Amino acid sequence: MTTTPPNAEVSLGMPQLPAPDYPADVRARLEADAKEIIGRYPGSRSALLPLLHLVQSEEGYVSRTGMAFCAELLELTTAEVTAVATFYSMYRRKPSGDYQVGVCTNTLCAVMGGDAIFDALKEHLGVGNNETTEDGKVTLEHIECNAACDFAPVVMVNWEFFDNQTPDSAKRLVDDLREGQTVQPTRGAPLCTYKETARILAGFPDERPGAVEATGGAGPASLAGLRLAKGEAPQRVVRPRDGAHPQDEAQSDAAEEGK
Repeated sequence: MTTTPPNAEVSLGMPQLPAPDYPADVRARLEADAKEIIGRYPGSRSALLPLLHLVQSEEGYVSRTGMAFCAELLELTTAEVTAVATFYSMYRRKPSGDYQVGVCTNTLCAVMGGDAIFDALKEHLGVGNNETTEDGKVTLEHIECNAACDFAPVVMVNWEFFDNQTPDSAKRLVDDLREGQTVQPTRGAPLCTYKETARILAGFPDERPGAVEATGGAGPASLAGLRLAKGEAPQRVVRPRDGAHPQDEAQSDAAEEGK
């Protein structure tokens, strides 16, 4: 039997309270944005999710300070805010990288190579699940489903799609991110940092030129069933190799069919 010395600190795994406040200038700026968000909802409590994105855009994660800020403005308890912040995986609870690299390891992506990609990236980056590289650029995580099974295996960076990946292409992707190279998602808007993504998710406009006009329309794999239903000639859909873009292969396939 062991006893705890009377003066020893006992950690119960609870955050230290009260949380420190934001610096005055940061708080003033966040309050102005928060009031705009709250004004969009008939009940202020409904603004909690976008407010959590707002504070995440400031620090790159939802800190104790951020949760206390949300609780104060919405007249909630910190326990109520913490319950929401810990329920959704899109809210980070510790400092993380500029780029959240998520590898889908759910059933279809896993059997198509998602597990191999995740293992390759762990070794290549020297990090584990939900860990960040020493340079603060990349946080690696496995995710359950990206709802893009027809492009499996899929990797997402800050919620933008990188389809039909392989271990080698995924390693090139994270290397480019760490080196500051321009990286273009397979579809959807141009890539931005995690903090910038969080602000967009908070409901503020994406002011980057061309970002709103960018489209993530369905690709050949998504439309194969529709083409068959319409009685059209089936289109062969293959995964890109050697870094080829899926649209390039789709055009090549169409040309072959037309011969």
